[in-house]
Amino acid sequence: MLLLAGCSYYAVPAGTVVTTPASFDRSFAAASGAMGDENLALTVEDRASGIVAGVLGGSSVTATVRQQTDGSIIVQFNSSDARDPTLLQRISSSYERHMGR
Repeated sequence: MLLLAGCSYYAVPAGTVVTTPASFDRSFAAASGAMGDENLALTVEDRASGIVAGVLGGSSVTATVRQQTDGSIIVQFNSSDARDPTLLQRISSSYERHMGR
C-alpha cells in the first residue's frame, strides 16, 4: 500500500492510490504524466472512461482513475506482462511526485 500524507487510505492492492479530497482531472493528468516519466509510449488517454494505457519494451501498463461516491479518487496501475518488476512502483512514485506528495 502506498502512503500519501494528508489523505485517507483504504486497504487496496499495491499499485493503487486513494486520495481524499481529490480532483479527477488532476489525478488523471498525474497518472498520464507518471507513465510518461517512465518512458511509456501512451496508446490511450481517455479521460471520459478514466483510462490511460501505454507500452514500454513489450510491457503494457494501464492506469484506471475512478471517482468514488464519497469524492475520493482511486488510481490503479496494472500490468499483466511487466518484464520489469519495479515498473509499477516507479510509476506510482512518479504519480506521487506529480500530485505534490
